Amino acid sequence: MSHTAHIPSHRKPRRSASKMALRAGVTGGVLSTLAVAGASGAASAAEPVTQTIELPTLTADLSSQVAQSADATQQAAANYQLQAERDEAFAKAADQAKKDQAEAEKKAEAKKKAEAAAKAKAEREAAEKAASRSSERTTLSASTETVSAPASGSVASVISFLKAQVGDAYVMGGTGPSSWDCSGLVQAAFKQAGVDLPRTSQEQSTAGTSVSLSSVQVGDILYWGGAGSAYHVGVYIGNGQYLDAANPSKGVVIQDLSGYPASGAVRVL
Repeated sequence: MSHTAHIPSHRKPRRSASKMALRAGVTGGVLSTLAVAGASGAASAAEPVTQTIELPTLTADLSSQVAQSADATQQAAANYQLQAERDEAFAKAADQAKKDQAEAEKKAEAKKKAEAAAKAKAEREAAEKAASRSSERTTLSASTETVSAPASGSVASVISFLKAQVGDAYVMGGTGPSSWDCSGLVQAAFKQAGVDLPRTSQEQSTAGTSVSLSSVQVGDILYWGGAGSAYHVGVYIGNGQYLDAANPSKGVVIQDLSGYPASGAVRVL
């Protein structure tokens, strides 16, 4: 035995490992708690604590609702776009309608002015024609006062034949004996005097010698229209009158030149 064994040791008894671990754990826990508390306190001092809201779980129904909402939004946008396009088209159509209306009014005004000008021109020409006819009537009236009875038996036979046909019917292309057209009657009348005239009024208007209306004599052929293009013929019988196959409603009649002045005259006898 050692000579120091009976002397109490000045060393502290060695702690067991389990106790030391326990103490370390306790100490660590306390320090951790303090650290957490300190951190929490610092955080609390830095910003307020907010409440955490848990979002709902995205279920199949909710997903369908979201999809439907998206479709509805797209449809609404499409509708707005369509309405905007319609509004724009309507505005363009309204603008075009205004332009068309203005153009139509402009054309109507131009047409109205043209019609007024045409009417004024027609009235002026009618007045000039009436004045011309009045002058012709005066000339014819003066000339008939000095016209003597026909001296030729040939002219007398023409006038006699014509007067014998008064009351006969007018028929286009008629050459007698009881129906005539204007040139058919004149041709037949002059045949009585041995004169062979052409068949149509156009040809008869250039037969013989042209004479002025102021110098017309009994037996002269009167024509209406242009020489060579006349549309009607008759024969002057004196006293401002002529005999012709007038039309279907009148037939063969004696008429006054003052009511329907001739365009010209030719003399064949």
